[in-house]
Amino acid sequence: MLVCSLVLLVAVAAVRISSRSGLPSLLVYLGIGVAMGQDGIGDVHFDNAELTQIIGYAALVVILAEGGLGTKWKEVRPGLPAASSLAVVGVSVSVGITATAAHYLIGLEWRQALIIGAVVSSTDAAAVFSVLRKVPLPSRVTGILEAESGFNDAPVVILVVAFSTAGPVDHWYHLFGEIALELAIGAAIGLAVGFLGAFGLRHVALPASGLYPIAVMAIAVTAYAAGALAHGSGFLAVYLAAMVLGNARLPHWPATRGFADGLGWIAQIGMFVLLGLLVTPHEMGDDIWPALVIGLVLTMVARPLSVVIALLPFRMRWQEQALMSWAGLRGAVPIILATIPMVSGIEGSRRIFNIVFVLVVVYTLVQGPTLPWLARTLGLAKSSETADLGIESAPLERLRGHLLSVAIPEGSKMHGVEVAELRLPAGAAVTLVVRGGESFVPLPSTVLRRDDELLVVATDPVRDAAERRLRAVGQGGKLAGWLGTGGNGNGNGNGTGNGRGTEG
Repeated sequence: MLVCSLVLLVAVAAVRISSRSGLPSLLVYLGIGVAMGQDGIGDVHFDNAELTQIIGYAALVVILAEGGLGTKWKEVRPGLPAASSLAVVGVSVSVGITATAAHYLIGLEWRQALIIGAVVSSTDAAAVFSVLRKVPLPSRVTGILEAESGFNDAPVVILVVAFSTAGPVDHWYHLFGEIALELAIGAAIGLAVGFLGAFGLRHVALPASGLYPIAVMAIAVTAYAAGALAHGSGFLAVYLAAMVLGNARLPHWPATRGFADGLGWIAQIGMFVLLGLLVTPHEMGDDIWPALVIGLVLTMVARPLSVVIALLPFRMRWQEQALMSWAGLRGAVPIILATIPMVSGIEGSRRIFNIVFVLVVVYTLVQGPTLPWLARTLGLAKSSETADLGIESAPLERLRGHLLSVAIPEGSKMHGVEVAELRLPAGAAVTLVVRGGESFVPLPSTVLRRDDELLVVATDPVRDAAERRLRAVGQGGKLAGWLGTGGNGNGNGNGTGNGRGTEG
């Protein structure tokens, strides 16, 4: 327990270093694992690839769930077809090019080359989520990349397992049919579990706010398990279920997000440290050059071509395609997948693992910090973005109402809006404002300021309309109803003043 707690504390402190340098935190965590290993100062001997794979899968489920919960549907929805094409067509192109290079340039036999090609063709959800959310990119590009990282794990896992079987790989049309079927089953189960879970949580008032985060994560894990048991893609199921839950405006949502974020960090730290322990650095000398060659082909040829081919029907600008080519970040997922041939006993599997490990470390070190610079160079970096409101809802079951806690962040256009100008629907009222540590009951003429916290009471029928209106004002200001920002402004102000509105 002492060792684990110290590792967690060091890993948490290391996040500060990675955030300042722009490096994905996975490199720091891998370094901690390597330092603890048999070639490091810890001298810990660990070579259990099967246990690493099991723990890695579990951690990946949590990471995908956390990523799905933080994915905004309005940003992802326009890019879903493009993300799906990248996850299927793009992966196929990338596997073919990378495997060909590994066979002819490095001299690997075809099975080993195909395994490496499949393993490194999946972008890593943890790396993409952690880096992209710090880079102010257009929502279309961010949505496509986040959805792709959530989708492409499924076909890649199927390919790696197929290539790692003892018998020969044949009947390619059967393989692609199996991929399509597993994706369809996983998507159907994930959406069904997500919608059913969201419906249940919105209509059942739990006795403690701390139960909502636990229930949300349990629903997400249920989606993975149900998808896997039905011979579908559990990874796709958990991501889609979490995305549905994340966009359902559930009660106590900020607490749920914080809980999921903490679990995601623990999963990343544990997974990367364990992968670092599995590595034996003194055995990797002969694999550095092959890893650099394969990584160069993957980064400069396979990924760009897969992006261009997969996005041909979508007419995206070359600047966006160039950025998405460079943003195909690898991380723990390829390293975890590289344990599959080790567990299956494939010849040369240890070399495959070493090559993948070196490739991930080197090219993440190159791509991660340079992504913001490339976005600015291509003219895709957004200088500013309107901050969304933080709204937490607590159900008042006996009173048939809801108490909305609204935080006005920096950059919100609700700053400077009078209470009466919110034009909340009848049945909703601003009852309290907390400003600078002091609370007061607002007048209709009270001007709201950034960093204020509002308590809004809404009856059950108008709860959703009140939240939509609050978010619309936060995005578009007092004229949101006329500027097309959305939100329902019908009704008599907010209960503290009059103000007729229109539906945007």
